[in-house]
Amino acid sequence: MWALKLKDRILYGFLIMITMPVLMFSVAASTIVGFQMNSIQESYHVEGDTVQILTNPIQILNRLTRGTYNEIKLAALKTPERLEDSRYIAKLDEELKKKYSFIAVRKNGTFIFTGNEEQLALIEDDLQNFGVYSTEVDGGTYIEGKNPFLVKAQDFYFSDGGEGTIFVITDLNTLVPQLKAVVMQFAISFFFILLFTALILSFIIYRSILRPLNVLRFAMNQIKEGDLEYSVRAETQDEIGQLCEDFEEMRIRLKELIDSRLAYEEDIKGLISNISHDLKTPLTAIKGYAEGLIDGVAVTPDKQEKYLRTIMTKANDMSILVDELAFYAKIDSNTIPYSFKEINLHDYFEDCIEDLALDLEIVNVEILYKNDTDPAVEVVADAEQLKRVISNIVGNAVKYKKDGETRIQIRLQDIGAFIQVGIKDNGMGIPKADLPYIFERFYRADASRNSRKGGSGLGLAISKKIIEDHAGRIWAESELGEGTTIFFTLKKSDKNIAG
Repeated sequence: MWALKLKDRILYGFLIMITMPVLMFSVAASTIVGFQMNSIQESYHVEGDTVQILTNPIQILNRLTRGTYNEIKLAALKTPERLEDSRYIAKLDEELKKKYSFIAVRKNGTFIFTGNEEQLALIEDDLQNFGVYSTEVDGGTYIEGKNPFLVKAQDFYFSDGGEGTIFVITDLNTLVPQLKAVVMQFAISFFFILLFTALILSFIIYRSILRPLNVLRFAMNQIKEGDLEYSVRAETQDEIGQLCEDFEEMRIRLKELIDSRLAYEEDIKGLISNISHDLKTPLTAIKGYAEGLIDGVAVTPDKQEKYLRTIMTKANDMSILVDELAFYAKIDSNTIPYSFKEINLHDYFEDCIEDLALDLEIVNVEILYKNDTDPAVEVVADAEQLKRVISNIVGNAVKYKKDGETRIQIRLQDIGAFIQVGIKDNGMGIPKADLPYIFERFYRADASRNSRKGGSGLGLAISKKIIEDHAGRIWAESELGEGTTIFFTLKKSDKNIAG
């Protein structure tokens, strides 16, 4: 068995687990049933085969009260005055209590004696009226429900002419003790047989897989200690051997992920270095112009205004860099705060274009705007984060503009369930080889150009993340020397889609 594959071992173990308990339980059940059936027949003086006794215990309980019921029936026919004797009734009730039964006597619709008031209350409304006879179960009536009872009734007349009925009521919730013992012994036998079988099979399986599992455990400890060079070789072709191979693949993959993480950390270091450089440049300018103001170099109002505007521009550049770095940290931890609302696209872009126009006018950039959508259309978006996307794209267009007249065109189009926004410039353009990667973090198509222009290089990566979180998509089209168009889509609100 040791040379078998693990699945074959489990199959044989399963067969053993099925056949062994069945055989053992058959022997135990035969012994238990034979013993208990003899005990039932001797204790209650009943006859019947084993199947009948086990499958129809009501018949057994019915026979237990047959003698007492026949005595009552005979008394009702020949000496009904005895049924008015409370001592006689109490004596019969005492005998019946040993047989899970009790007596109840009713006169003119009112019970004048009951051996068990609590149980009588459960079925009082279901008891037959005087003169109504039912013989469903050997002279008795079976009352179903949550509390089943077997009821035998006998009508008679009291000496004063009152209508009387005496009931022999048997509680079917209480089975014959020997039947309970059979069930209990079956359960105990079944438990110990399964336990015995399980112990044997567990021992066999444990012995067969312990050694390779120890190898795997040692390998996992090596990984836990940081050693990813420890290799696990499969010595067998069974499932455990496959597990070893899978473990080895996991080790290799984990090593690759760690190497990738180290490379990522190097990218972070590069990003910090770039931002430090980009911050140092405007800081140097701000310091120089501020010193010029303090030293009185700028003596004319025009020159002072120029210095102050330069300081403000450089400070704004620094603010953008810091803001992008802080926002990138939220992207990296996937904790961007969103406040999604239904916003009117027409009103939103009107305000947005108005704000952009003021900033672009300073740098001599013309902005053109065209909205081909329904003025009432609404989209589900975070207004603040959407403005960040637009500002990033427009900021890139300004940063890489060509000498001469610069235009930025923004156009909105309805494309079904989405609104498509296109932002086109007539700037330097992007080489085709670099176009698929411009939305990736840390990607720099031209390191020297980025160094001259400044910026963190995260603007488009941030924009991509925001648009995707808005259930949209973003892409670019560009011709080198002709300009670039950035497209992104925004999902309409449900009421606009339905309309």
